[in-house]
This record gives sequence, C-alpha cells and structure tokens, in this order.
Amino acid sequence: MSMSFQRIAYEALQVCNGVEMAAIEAAIERTGLSSGASAIDIGTGNAAVALRLAGRFGLRVAAIEFDPVMADLARQKIEAAGAGDQVTLAVAGAADVLARSRPVELIVALGATNVTGEGRPTPEAGFTALRRALTPGGWLLWGDVVWLAEPPAPLRQITEVTNLYTDDAGWRAAASAAGFEVVSSRISDQAEFEAYPREALTAVRAWLEAHPDAPESASIRFNADRIQAITDFGRDYIGFGLYLLRNPG
Repeated sequence: MSMSFQRIAYEALQVCNGVEMAAIEAAIERTGLSSGASAIDIGTGNAAVALRLAGRFGLRVAAIEFDPVMADLARQKIEAAGAGDQVTLAVAGAADVLARSRPVELIVALGATNVTGEGRPTPEAGFTALRRALTPGGWLLWGDVVWLAEPPAPLRQITEVTNLYTDDAGWRAAASAAGFEVVSSRISDQAEFEAYPREALTAVRAWLEAHPDAPESASIRFNADRIQAITDFGRDYIGFGLYLLRNPG
C-alpha cells in the first residue's frame, strides 16, 4: 500500500481535525443515545472517532472512507481494537453509502468532503443531504473549518479546494435553513486547533527524513509544504467549529 500525507499524519493523531476527542465525547453525551443506536462516521480517517463511538457509547457504527490508502489504516485500527462486530468499514463515497443506507440516529462528519456527491456543496446543501439520512429526532455532529475573519482571496482559494466554508454565524444559519435545530456550537481554541497541523507536520517531516528516496516523497513533501503555508498564512483567519444539530422530525 502506497503512502500519502494523510496516511502518515493521521496515524500520528488521535482526531484527524482541529478538535480534541473530549469535545467530541461531550457533544455525543448530549444526544442521550442508548447503546445499540445506529451511527455513521463520514470520512473516518484513522477510525479513532468511530472506535470511540463504539467503545464508550456502545453505538453500532458504519465508518465511511473514500481514500483507499486511509481506509487501509482505518481497517488496521478496527481490527487491532477487535471492534469488527460494532464498526463496519465502507470504502466508498459518502453520498453513495448514504443513498443505499437506512436512516440512522447519528451522523458524525468531521472535515468531510463532498457529502452530496456533487462536488463542493454549499453549507446548506451539505446539511440538507445529511438530514435526509437521519431518523426523526436524529443527530448530526458536524465539524469543519470556520472563517474567524474574512480571509484574503488567495487564502480562500487554496483552502477551499475541496470544501466551501463559512464563519460561525454562517454555519449555524445554514443548519437552521436546512431544517436542523442547533443544539450547541463550539470553536476550538487556538492551542487546540494549532496542535492538529503541528503534530501532523512533525510526523510527516520525520517520515520524509527517514524515506528520502521513496517514490511518494515528492508528493508528500508538496502537501506538507502546502499545509504549512496555509497554517502560517491562515493563523488569524482559520479555526475549527463543532456543531451538534438535531433533526426535529
């Protein structure tokens, strides 16, 4: 299996986004979901969140990962945890899996891309698509980039390659427009948010130093430099928001 920036970085991280696991757990606790409830984890990455949903909350989790390299890591983590009876893994696009799945009681989507299957959806379009996949009274835990201030055009362009983002008020307005009740919203503090790229880049730089002649090294180095540039340039503009939304049914 070939390596990638994400594969190296996410193996070193607990959560593959700029938010701590404790914040995710606190949000899930607010749902009051019972053991055995059904959940989907979109863009599972290293499967850490899916495994926590199963291990701490007793949920039955369908983990989705589009990238086969990342899916290989997720599969390894699920097998190592002995959680195959509670966590299943689908290597596919989120929209395809949601289209053929029965509505579930919880969807977790942290840094997920293309949830509608139509490219870069607007925040409202993404929320509308996910709401259709929830039971009445079901929950969406959504986390993604938040603009803390209006970004310079070049920063917006390189950051929004796969997703369209908005500010905190914009995310909450989009959720409400899609029919969700906004139960809670949280912006990661700067130290929490900056730990994510710092730890990822540290792991990737170490791998590059140890594997200078690997065939993937040029691509991995390019992505590391891109993430470093976005992090440095975007420090005053980029944050991470975590939103607990309820489908009122």
